[in-house]
Amino acid sequence: MSSPPFSSIEKGHKGEKHNIIEPQYVPNNVSGDLNILQTARCGTLCAAITEGTTDPRSKPAIVIYICAATAFMCNYSSGYDGSLMAAINGMPFYQQQFNQGKLSASTGIIFSIFTVGNIAGTLFAGLLCDRFGRRAGMFAGCIIVIVGSAIISCSTSQAQFIGGRFVLGMGTSIANIGAPIYIVEISPPQWRGRLTSLYGTGWNGGAIIAAAITLATSRIQSEWSWRIPLILQAVPATIVVLIVWLLPESPRWLCANGRNEEAVAFIKKYHANNDPNHPLLKLQIEEFEGNIRKDGSDKRWWDFKALIATREARWRMLMVVLIGIFSMMSGGGLGYYNLSIYQALGFDKQMQYNMNLIGACMYSIASWVAVSLADKMSRRSVLVIGTFFCACTLGANAAFSAKWASYGDGPKDLIVARAAAAFFFLFGIVFSFTYTPLISLYLNECLETTTRAKGGSVGVFIIYGITLVNLFVIPIAFDRIGWKYILPFVAWDLLETIIWYFLCVETAGRTLEELHEIFCAPNPVKASIEKKKLGIARTGAVMKVQD
Repeated sequence: MSSPPFSSIEKGHKGEKHNIIEPQYVPNNVSGDLNILQTARCGTLCAAITEGTTDPRSKPAIVIYICAATAFMCNYSSGYDGSLMAAINGMPFYQQQFNQGKLSASTGIIFSIFTVGNIAGTLFAGLLCDRFGRRAGMFAGCIIVIVGSAIISCSTSQAQFIGGRFVLGMGTSIANIGAPIYIVEISPPQWRGRLTSLYGTGWNGGAIIAAAITLATSRIQSEWSWRIPLILQAVPATIVVLIVWLLPESPRWLCANGRNEEAVAFIKKYHANNDPNHPLLKLQIEEFEGNIRKDGSDKRWWDFKALIATREARWRMLMVVLIGIFSMMSGGGLGYYNLSIYQALGFDKQMQYNMNLIGACMYSIASWVAVSLADKMSRRSVLVIGTFFCACTLGANAAFSAKWASYGDGPKDLIVARAAAAFFFLFGIVFSFTYTPLISLYLNECLETTTRAKGGSVGVFIIYGITLVNLFVIPIAFDRIGWKYILPFVAWDLLETIIWYFLCVETAGRTLEELHEIFCAPNPVKASIEKKKLGIARTGAVMKVQD
């Protein structure tokens, strides 16, 4: 295929604006005039970013950071709840009030009713986000979280506590569907990985705070030892409620609802440094107009057919289903029972709380490292390799736990217990690096704008449904078969590794709209990882190089 002369591309001087040149094929014999890059990433986005990026220190960029921080706080409740319940379940005054503490079926009910509320919330979240906007989903969810926190913090009976946890779970679910959709849609494409994966680390952020608070309140010799942490669970939601309406709405939602001028104004201000000729502005607006339907299924709350109506849609939903199932079946649900796992390995009560806090900090660090690399790393490689190492670390934990259990009431080698705990920590680190940042990012990247709220609700429904099973089954399994309950997770993680390798579609390095071409390909997996030669001219123009 012929190409325009190089001289026609290389024009202008430093500081002069350049139009995006649609990537074209350049014969290999003239590619010496270009800087050659082999990549699977999209040439159009590379061209736009090369010619002009978003100023990370500008006031509009700071607003984007505030938006990300607001979404981040929406995810605090889930992580906070997991660490909180693991801790207060061992507090004497909580046990006296509700006759809990030992891992049993009744404990599973109290823990899992939160997830039942999560599942109920998924039935309304998509409707709210599609009809009233992404901010409305966050606002409504956080209001319900505040109500739920009020109910459980003043509970005097088990029935009231269970009811409050249901309400709390419903609000958390609605907020957790609206928030990642919001942040993935407002982020500049070159920042999307870091900002959206940062949202996923809100779980660990909440877990650290809950672990620290419960460590401090565990010394209080009254019912306030468990009531104070429950009251403080409403703080992040209150902050979101107070500021969310001061933030801009998603430009993709605006475009899908016929408010094109507002969408253009958003991209110009927050992605394009207020430059009407900025390449990112041109790229995204053209993609909005070509890919976002004004009459999509998001206008009909009952219409879910668009999720499976086409081959492209089915591939997208396959990725949603896989990330939903695998993120919860890889062993992450074990975190609800940290204290009981440490107790089984012979650690005393104070050390259990200390390890709970240390673990939360280590997992957060791992997830934040992954966030910092999210726009550079392959999603596919992280999922395949990370899941494999989840299996390895859980397998080692099971081996040392089996050795510890074999001692019975006789003399014990403390090194064995420490090794088992160390590999459990390592599993948490690997899981946090692999899945914590990617659950919300990958799920929402794989969906297009008009199905993102409904598809996201389906994905979250799957996540919470499996979480519910884990929460109810794990304590029973732990009580009856001890360390052996780890073995099914090991086998399943190995199976997940194989499935990810053959079916995972790469989404990094493309705008959300550019993924349409990938998912429409005969083999989306191959199309997403196929590398091509890109030639970058001195002007910043990007072209494909033909071998």
